[in-house]
Amino acid sequence: MTAIRWATFDCFGTLVDWRHGIANGIDLLFPGQGDELLEAYNGHEPAVQTEFPGLRYREVMAEALRRTARDARLDLRADDAHVLGDTIAYWPVFPEVAANLTRLREAGWRIALLTNCDQDIIGETQRRLGAPVDAVVTAEMVGSYKPNHNHFTRFAESFGATRDRWVHVAQSYFHDMEPAKALDVSRVWVNRNSDEHDPSIADAVLPDLDGLISTVESVHRKAQR
Repeated sequence: MTAIRWATFDCFGTLVDWRHGIANGIDLLFPGQGDELLEAYNGHEPAVQTEFPGLRYREVMAEALRRTARDARLDLRADDAHVLGDTIAYWPVFPEVAANLTRLREAGWRIALLTNCDQDIIGETQRRLGAPVDAVVTAEMVGSYKPNHNHFTRFAESFGATRDRWVHVAQSYFHDMEPAKALDVSRVWVNRNSDEHDPSIADAVLPDLDGLISTVESVHRKAQR
């Protein structure tokens, strides 16, 4: 029997437009300020995850939003702090995702999500991806957030994934590329935001998921040498 080949993906930022979702959620409360406050929020969220690794992601988003509003001296009502958690199920999937995930599965790869969110959130989001997912590892399951290695080690232990049969695909350099490299997991960096980090940390770099199959196959072949 042919050994299973796994392609694991981060979800928010890689498959789902996280930046759009955050900015639009902030705009609902503070019209016209979503894009301006996005980067401040982007700094607070990983700090909250580090401080409170067992906190549910809905609460992480709420606390990061509170800190963002505080820094900007904006009045955030207590019952508005959960706007991001309330809208996350509707954040848009990037337009090329469904077709490329479908083709990858048709080429014989199994797909898993290693995601920094809660199980109910990823359950709601999966229905929008447009392609089946074979396995999910959430922050809620492992009790921590990437870049902690727990997502990767739980996945490897649960599914017997080994370096020669596993490629990780993600947008976040900090949350995904760095821990994947530290664990010697083959990796494709989806640099959607043209970030100026060292690309040599990844085995391959894409601007989006177009070209996914050929890239994953190429990285996989290199890992088998």
